[in-house]
Amino acid sequence: MGGIDDFDELRRAMAENGERPEGPARNARAEELLVEAERLNIPLAVIEALGHQLKVYNYSSEKDKMFVPFARLLRLWDERPEDFDEYETHSLHWTFKWMSSGMLDQPHIPLASIEKWLGEMEHRYRLAGHSERAVRGVEFTVAAHVGDVPRAEKAFSAWLSADRDRMADCHACELNGQGWWRAERGRDEEALRLWAPVLEGEFTCAHEPHTVLACSLLPLLRLGRVEEARANHLRGFRLVRPMESMRTAYADHVEFCVLTGNEARALELLAERPAYFTDTGHPRSRLEFLGVVALLMDRMTALGLGRRQVPGPAGRLWTAGELAEHARAEALELADRFDRRNGTAHVSERARARMAQEPLVERLPLGVRSMRPATAVASPVPPPAEGADLASLIAEARELSDGLRPHAVEAWAAVSRAAEGVELAARDRAEIADHRAMDLGPSGLDLFERAAELYAEADDPGEALAARARAAFVRALSGEVQQALAAVTGPYDEVLALYAEGGTGVRQTASVLMARARVLMQNVQAAEEHGALDASLLNRAEAAVREVLALVDGRTGDDVRLASRAAESQAMLAELAAHAADLPRSAELFARAAAEFAGAGLPWFAVEYEARLAGLAHHLGDTAEAERALRAALEHGGPYLEPPGRAQLHLQLAEVLGGRGAPEEAAEHALEAAHWADEAGAGPTLGAWARHLLGGFLLRQGRWAEAAEVLESALPDLSAETHGDGAVVQTQWWLGDCLSALGEHQEAAERRLEAAEIARHWPEQQDHATLAHLAGESLGQAGLPADADRAYSRAGDLWRALGDVHGLVRALRARAWLSLRREDGVDDARALMADAVRECEEALGTEALDEEARQQLVAELGHTHRQYGDLLARSASEDAEDDSIQAALEDALAQITEAIVVFGSLGGGAVHSRTGAELAAGWLEADLSRPDRAAARARAVLAAYEGHAGPGAEGEDGGDETARARRAEAEQMLEVVTEAE
Repeated sequence: MGGIDDFDELRRAMAENGERPEGPARNARAEELLVEAERLNIPLAVIEALGHQLKVYNYSSEKDKMFVPFARLLRLWDERPEDFDEYETHSLHWTFKWMSSGMLDQPHIPLASIEKWLGEMEHRYRLAGHSERAVRGVEFTVAAHVGDVPRAEKAFSAWLSADRDRMADCHACELNGQGWWRAERGRDEEALRLWAPVLEGEFTCAHEPHTVLACSLLPLLRLGRVEEARANHLRGFRLVRPMESMRTAYADHVEFCVLTGNEARALELLAERPAYFTDTGHPRSRLEFLGVVALLMDRMTALGLGRRQVPGPAGRLWTAGELAEHARAEALELADRFDRRNGTAHVSERARARMAQEPLVERLPLGVRSMRPATAVASPVPPPAEGADLASLIAEARELSDGLRPHAVEAWAAVSRAAEGVELAARDRAEIADHRAMDLGPSGLDLFERAAELYAEADDPGEALAARARAAFVRALSGEVQQALAAVTGPYDEVLALYAEGGTGVRQTASVLMARARVLMQNVQAAEEHGALDASLLNRAEAAVREVLALVDGRTGDDVRLASRAAESQAMLAELAAHAADLPRSAELFARAAAEFAGAGLPWFAVEYEARLAGLAHHLGDTAEAERALRAALEHGGPYLEPPGRAQLHLQLAEVLGGRGAPEEAAEHALEAAHWADEAGAGPTLGAWARHLLGGFLLRQGRWAEAAEVLESALPDLSAETHGDGAVVQTQWWLGDCLSALGEHQEAAERRLEAAEIARHWPEQQDHATLAHLAGESLGQAGLPADADRAYSRAGDLWRALGDVHGLVRALRARAWLSLRREDGVDDARALMADAVRECEEALGTEALDEEARQQLVAELGHTHRQYGDLLARSASEDAEDDSIQAALEDALAQITEAIVVFGSLGGGAVHSRTGAELAAGWLEADLSRPDRAAARARAVLAAYEGHAGPGAEGEDGGDETARARRAEAEQMLEVVTEAE
């Protein structure tokens, strides 16, 4: 890197360095620039370079380095204050505040030195004529740090009472400190009210709302405002992530994750910042960070994950338990150093309290990608009553199984364990074997046979036949459908004969008939999969189902088992109707089945059929019924839904709600879907799709930062193979829109170009053209005109191939404006605008246009003439010859006059466009020293709005905001040109 030869070059280099990311590299460059400044032998250059060095140190992890350049600056000021210009004089006094807080953050600096410095600051501020507001603010910080509450309250009041002047912190920073103290004193509501203008974007600065967003997280959680807390985490972490100096705020976000059941995300955040474990330049923020690390590791240990490997200080591997001990010891050692310096125990007490926190929310889904640190959560299984005897366990298990309650299988397993070494009755042993077989599935066929033997021994031949029939159904489920049909025939024939003789009851007979119907339904399914389904198979299955219905009809009473047979039969008939392509009938029968299950007190069985109903209703265009069914499924499933099913239901409901224009509630369900997909271990598949949808719903609400964080989280898992390349492109597209709204234009361009590259291979090129055009916009806003021109050129070629004149003309206009930025680009800019005019005119000459398309093209032509005129007026350089300027303005006036004519041909629908052009022409007339013509144009605008009452009209003369603005500008023009005359 070459040397710097003059002061202007040094200033440019410092400005460039100031734009670099925070960190050691930027600091090192500032040190190099100070050496270059000293070579220039210009006192102000050295002062500015020292100020630059001090600033980059302050906004980095090397804050301890800033005292040296400040001491040198102060010495220079004391020796030769005349070498400081107004800005550097202000900056020197401003950085007194940095020094005060910086000393407080270094435990090796004695408290007496800090108090002495505070007095020095007060003295110098008084000499400079500054208010004591900043001084009292620093005194408050000192008192609060050492835990001197009376002094802190007194200084706090004095701080707020003193006049604001140029030395006062900005409004955002002051509100941050004021709210922090309220929260520290347990007044969360007041803190949030104070922070509101910062959180809402009314007041901002280099580190706000970053810090306030982080500070607000726990107060919001404590107040139960969890949705706001989640939003502030997603917004705030996005701001903090690239800023090395914000370790304390980063720790707040990690803490938030720990206290909301998001330990996996907390671990990921630690892994992103390995240097935070060891950077020693700012001990106070290191203490805060290590305290939160200890909190997280203790939580991991409490979850049974103490031996899990976790991110930690470099140089070795760490388990959660080991890192918990290390981080706690380091944090308490730092806290003790502060307390020994301060002469109090306040810092250690705060550190211990922070590390001892318990979760504030059991689970708060965030919507972003994370891997669970523990196994997926299963639906709750009630534990056996403490001290329950075997008889009680059997009674409880039988009650659950007779009532078809969830966890009956687990209850019989508990009986089995408790009965080891105990001789049970045959009936009890039969039920244990039966339920164990149900749990094992295909591998439990022998147990079904054993259960049948035991039921027979217990003198229940009907239940013995039912067990054998259940075995046949399980065989069908494993794919052995024909063997299952053969196996179920015997029990079926026998139970009918037994029932006819009075040898068994309706319940046992219905079990066998239902098992046979299930096998026949599996036969239908297998035939359809092999393309061999015919009417005879459907009829046979339907006859078997109706046989069950005929048996239980009128006999269900309070018997939930029989009621469930009737309800399941309705569901089977629904399946058969679907196989026969009678979808309305299928939907009706699924609804009936679900209603019967719910009516029988078995709502968890209704979930499957409500989900099927929702899919059918959506297919049939009945979104209201689909929504109703999905809500019912979530309600009926309650705590018994497994994570995969819960994720699917929330996802389907999110899609339905999004489709009917309810993005707020749709986002809530997409968020739940993402969470439960992660719980189910389906984060890369179902979870990625849920995050894709969630990002889109947040985008539709204008929640750009949250949407961007979610979409960026979805992208690594989205793939063309699993989700389709359309989902990948849409996610990139949405993300580009978010980044553009956030002012991150270069990043937006990258996303849009990546999406365009995928869309380039699609048969339909509309999306490719749109994305290339949007990329051009982003590149232009990012200050990359050459790249923007290439993107617009690519888009223009695509618009031309698509026959989209509007897109082509807009691309040409954008390129014209880009060309004007170049010193030698005026001629190219003119040529591109002329091409845009020509494309409009040629398109208007096409006979195939309908009236609506013609009017749209006429409007496009009017806007092109208007922009052409604006461009020509802008091209008139102040340094050019008078004749050249005159000619450019005349050409501009000609184009804008043409625009007025074109807009006039569209009538009242283009009145705003016409009057806007009329006013632009009026100002050009004034610049050309034609006040009479300018006045005439102003009067034409006023005449255009006489009696005008557009949307939002108010008063007698009414008019919308545009009309009022046009009239005001016309009246201003009349005043200006009248004075000129």
